[in-house]
Amino acid sequence: MDDSRDMVNETYSPSSEENQILALLQDGRDSDEPWGRANPLYFRERSSFDKGQVEYALSNLRKAGWITRLNSGLYEFVEDPREDGED
Repeated sequence: MDDSRDMVNETYSPSSEENQILALLQDGRDSDEPWGRANPLYFRERSSFDKGQVEYALSNLRKAGWITRLNSGLYEFVEDPREDGED
C-alpha cells in the first residue's frame, strides 16, 4: 500500500507525459462513467507511451502524492493540487 495520500506535493510540476496520465485517470469524471483507477496497460493502450514511459510517469506521480498504487498494477487518482479552487 502507498502512503503518499498524506503527502501531496503541491509544488510538483508534471511532465507532458504525466499530464496525459492524469488526464486518462480523470476520463469520465464529469459524467456518470467510472473514473480514477487504471492499470499500466490502460495507459499504454490509450497513448503512444511504451511500458517504460508509463512506469516512469506513474512512479513520479506516486512520489509527488498525486496518485497512489492500490496494489500491484492498479493505480488511483488522489489529487491534482492545480485544481484547488476550481468548482
